Amino acid sequence: MAKKEQESAVTRESAEDAVRTLLRWAGEDPQREGLRDTPKRVVNAYRDWFSGYASDPGEYLRRTFEEVEGYDEMVVLRDISFESYCEHHMAPIIGRAHVGYLPTDRVVGISKLARVVDGYARRFQVQEKLTAQIAASIHDVLKPRGVGVVIDAVHQCMTTRGVHKRGVSMVTSKMLGTFRADASTRAEFLRFIGIEGVGSSGR
Repeated sequence: MAKKEQESAVTRESAEDAVRTLLRWAGEDPQREGLRDTPKRVVNAYRDWFSGYASDPGEYLRRTFEEVEGYDEMVVLRDISFESYCEHHMAPIIGRAHVGYLPTDRVVGISKLARVVDGYARRFQVQEKLTAQIAASIHDVLKPRGVGVVIDAVHQCMTTRGVHKRGVSMVTSKMLGTFRADASTRAEFLRFIGIEGVGSSGR
């Protein structure tokens, strides 16, 4: 189903009714004073949390700069904080992304790399897919010699339910081009972001 058809099929009123249903399922009274405006607030929050569906992250990368005096070494943006939501339990995923690429003849503004991360993170996700999507977008649009993406994140579906294991994080990586083929390039990227020993194939 196309996005416009989905939007027309689900009204704001029906979304708020769904929140009221979940409140009743949890054992609450949606008409209680403290919860009366909760459905409206939740729907507003969803518009923010999942704003990535309304954007094309690749568009952020299309404005590039060629006047870089022949710079062709690695570009790395570390510690890009993000929030996402697990598509299995709709629970938060909180983490940091590290993005690097080897430019050919053009570079992109560093804020655009952060926007690409947010564009994919603000959707229902699994971390492996999020990592691959960020790397593929940079690779397909910028056409660099190589791309590396590493994500380190905490999954609330694991810490607040199920096994209830706190203090653990999940690390995934995706290496493309020279980052995958050349061990020294990959090692340089991992040194830049302070992570050693991540495999070349990613997850």
